[in-house]
Amino acid sequence: MSVVRACQVTLTGSVRRLLKQRVRGQKTPYRDRFGAQIVLLAAAGQSNAAIASRLHTTVDTLRKWRGRFVAGGAEGLADRPGRADRGGVQVAQVRSLACELPAVTGVPLSRWSAAELAREATLRGITVQGISPATVHRWLITDAIKPWQYRSWLFPRDPDFAAKAARVLDRYAAPPASGTIDHWVPSTSSPPTRKPPSRLAADATPSLPPGKARVMRVNHEYERGEALAYLATYDVHHARVFGQCAASTGIEPFMSLVEQVMTIQPYASAKRVFWVVDNGSSHRGQAAINRLAKRFPNAVMVHTPIHAS
Repeated sequence: MSVVRACQVTLTGSVRRLLKQRVRGQKTPYRDRFGAQIVLLAAAGQSNAAIASRLHTTVDTLRKWRGRFVAGGAEGLADRPGRADRGGVQVAQVRSLACELPAVTGVPLSRWSAAELAREATLRGITVQGISPATVHRWLITDAIKPWQYRSWLFPRDPDFAAKAARVLDRYAAPPASGTIDHWVPSTSSPPTRKPPSRLAADATPSLPPGKARVMRVNHEYERGEALAYLATYDVHHARVFGQCAASTGIEPFMSLVEQVMTIQPYASAKRVFWVVDNGSSHRGQAAINRLAKRFPNAVMVHTPIHAS
């Protein structure tokens, strides 16, 4: 059985100084530092097995790097043509693409993923041999602009936020006492549900793309497209969900949901049933409180602060 011998590595003074500079340089790319470390340790007489153990790599990897240095010197350690991440122009083009809103390019996405960016870069001819999502992620993670980050500019502006929030949280934290029929707490909402092939929702205002020292900004408000509305209520203390679909939201669909719950036990005979709701148009303000109390005297409506879920 033949034994594979490691390539003999010898260094001139100038090459040794160059490799040491790469190893010590704080801004040296990882692959350049890694190759320089291998060559310096090999020149010091260490075996491939010892170097592999020290650098936490494989012997096959060491053979490749030693062979490239012996064949081409220090220049042989540089990136070879044909790799997808070869030039700075490609990197810049992919980063520029990542800062574009997908809708501008006609892609039906709200935000780019690394896989979609790799696919789009290939379709545009930015990379001749294709590019992997991992390479795209590596390029973007080192850049100052982070296209995948975004911030909503909605801030609490309800002057009574603390009082309203405390009222809701108190109800959630007070389970029914044993043997009583008080404090049932349904929490209700009406998210849209898709009706294919219609679009679920569209942003009310366009998103702002990311820029230098600025993350992407996405408006929290949206305009509902051709979609059904799914109204649901959740009994917080007993983990029960009630729901129904309607053509749209509104007072009548909301009251229909209330009717569905309040006409069955234990809600029908409960002393009080707290309905925690947001400030949607179908159950907003004192008029909604009065309307609910008139229809079901034991129902108590509790509103969350403005724009709180």
